[in-house]
Amino acid sequence: MEFDTKLLHGGISEDPATGATSIPIYMASTFHQNKIGESQYEYSRSGNPTRTAVEKLIADLENGTDGFAFASGSAAIDTVFSLFSAGDHFIVGNDVYGGTFRLIDTVLKRFGMTFTVVDTRDLQAVEAAITPATKAIYLETPTNPLLRVTDIEAVATIAKDHGILSIIDNTFASPYVQRPLELGVDIVLHSASKYLGGHSDVIAGLVVTKDKALGEKIGYLQNAIGGILAPQESWLLQRGIKTLSLRMRAHLANTQAIFAYLNHEPLVSKIYYPGDPNNPDYEIAKKQMNGFGAMISFELQPGLDPQKFVEQLHVITLAESLGALESLIEIPALMTHGAIPRETRLKNGIKDELIRLSVGVEDKRDLLTDLQDGFRVLQGSDHYVSNGAFNSKA
Repeated sequence: MEFDTKLLHGGISEDPATGATSIPIYMASTFHQNKIGESQYEYSRSGNPTRTAVEKLIADLENGTDGFAFASGSAAIDTVFSLFSAGDHFIVGNDVYGGTFRLIDTVLKRFGMTFTVVDTRDLQAVEAAITPATKAIYLETPTNPLLRVTDIEAVATIAKDHGILSIIDNTFASPYVQRPLELGVDIVLHSASKYLGGHSDVIAGLVVTKDKALGEKIGYLQNAIGGILAPQESWLLQRGIKTLSLRMRAHLANTQAIFAYLNHEPLVSKIYYPGDPNNPDYEIAKKQMNGFGAMISFELQPGLDPQKFVEQLHVITLAESLGALESLIEIPALMTHGAIPRETRLKNGIKDELIRLSVGVEDKRDLLTDLQDGFRVLQGSDHYVSNGAFNSKA
């Protein structure tokens, strides 16, 4: 079954009891058991038909064995780390979501886990960081917010050679753009609030495992910890997933247009986008991604005020999220990555002038006009023409 068809017919696509093509929202905390130990469902923390439907769907989309739905992406990440114990060591990418950094730095370290932060694009550095206590390599690709791309297959091979797990946060790509399990990774995570949900109306996290044994362990922890996704949110998420391909094609096309525009904007000093042929990660991105994603980050020229730029935009929404129908913009240093100490941020390349843009599905002409107006305000003149490359009638 092809990917676009899986979106509609993968997992559990219709209600087995009624044939409804939209799985009902089973608002039940408990279920009648005809015989002890023989019922499919007992208690909704342990399993719910609506949640099961979206869990089986994401497993199909990622080509994994088991899927699990959580109350948030952070809950999913925390549950995966609960596989491990005090004294275990992990290699973590140096450009991860600020919330992941916060979980590691203020929670997991208190439980006796240790972490080595490396640029996972540097395979020699990854290999050198492995110790006898290392249990897993955890990374994002593309990363948040600098869109760095790691060779997934190479990292998975390193992990396999050393008998440790490879874990990838696939939020920025979605299974439409890349499927890490097919490249040898053991566990894939998603903040499903982003591209999978797609409509800025649900908070959810997903985990998919490569094999049944690992799936059984995650399933046990999901039930034991209890950070599960509720039926209403499970239904919303499955509904959102059905249009993933339709949305992603529009996202990707708009992102290409915005990259072309920013590439000629003199007030932009640097662009971070995997689809840039001058990006050192371009060839790897081309090899393992279906398109280059719909995230683009850029730095303003030194001395320009990113806050002034983002706060006056009218079409692009100032908000901390991504992957929505609406284009969303934010300043990592002040928003998503504000929990990271400035010294650490700067060391990892996240400058104060950096702006992160999640490109939505609006008409590209309106998005380009909005950006042009923003640069005009920074220039401080109504007569400023940014680059002449943009034609509002294009």
